[in-house]
Amino acid sequence: MKITSVVPILADRFLFVKIFTDNGLVGIGESGAWGFLEASEAAIVKFGDYLIGKDPLLIEHHWQTMYNTSNFRGAAIMGAISAIDIALWDIAGKNFQVPVYQLLGGKVRDKARVYYHVYGDTRQKLLDGIKEAKDSGFTAVGHLTPFLDEDISVPYYKSHVDKMKSAIDAVEMYRDVAGNNLDLCIEIHRRLTPAEAIVLGRGIEQFYPMFYEDPILPDNLDSMAEVASKINIPIATGERIHTIYEFSMLLNRNAVQYIRPDVCLAGGLTHSKKIAALAEANYVNVVPHNPLSPVSTAACIQLAACIPNFAIQEYPIGENIPPKSLLVKNPLELENGFLKIPDTPGIGIELSDDIQEQCPPIKYGQINTRRHFDGSVVVQ
Repeated sequence: MKITSVVPILADRFLFVKIFTDNGLVGIGESGAWGFLEASEAAIVKFGDYLIGKDPLLIEHHWQTMYNTSNFRGAAIMGAISAIDIALWDIAGKNFQVPVYQLLGGKVRDKARVYYHVYGDTRQKLLDGIKEAKDSGFTAVGHLTPFLDEDISVPYYKSHVDKMKSAIDAVEMYRDVAGNNLDLCIEIHRRLTPAEAIVLGRGIEQFYPMFYEDPILPDNLDSMAEVASKINIPIATGERIHTIYEFSMLLNRNAVQYIRPDVCLAGGLTHSKKIAALAEANYVNVVPHNPLSPVSTAACIQLAACIPNFAIQEYPIGENIPPKSLLVKNPLELENGFLKIPDTPGIGIELSDDIQEQCPPIKYGQINTRRHFDGSVVVQ
């Protein structure tokens, strides 16, 4: 079996790849470099030139070739490698007529717990989202910020005491609505300084969040470790890093209690399985990052199926309604806050035949960021 073509596909705000073979098998994958999809698309095309004529089952070999072909990597390149890697595993599963997780050691669970995304530019919308999650049978909510998802055009200013107290009060309200049968995954989106993150972390520990996600920028692992050492709630981070080497440094500093590799950005299933093993050796659980399409969800669930230290899966809302429902033919089954592990060969999902007609590409945003009231850039 040989690869005949590698085709990037932009649809809606997502970047997919299809890899075709001479025996008719087709694999699909997705890039997680959502801020710079055009750059990741170009990398897929370049890697595709190498892959044509090659055996698609030599997955590790192709991964090492793509990763080591240049010293210049970063999110766009790793997104391309990830998309291709997922597609190659999809082909392998279809070739052997088994789900991908069977090739990765077999499943250790029949279903994967997921958390519901909550959004809102008012406190009431966030509280309503928590109630909706409970009513829908979910056992956890995430993407849940103690701040508001305000429009970036609104200049930002709050005093320190107002910023901290209003955030702590918000988490208290979330717990009151959630009760004790719904876990809270508190998302900070990197908007705090280490000093602020410590104050807020101590302030919300009484409400027992499942984890405290990305309280500060992830670039300085020592600073993340400092925050972790001074609070009593678990930190979740890792969605912005790409390799086992970075995750190893994060784990060695005791800077994280839940790691968040993005299967579509951290080297696909090949590399994410290695990252999960590193975490397992440190008694750290895995919460795969997933803000993308049903293809990303399907790839994440293959990982969740076969690693013992899986904790919970991020599940972005809207997979059952347009435009996301138009992207794929066979979405995964959700029941009472759990996704059923599929037994379909490959990653368990297929792109729609007319995907670009139903979901034309949307250029992702402009180069812009929120400003403080004084005109300076809000760092996040």
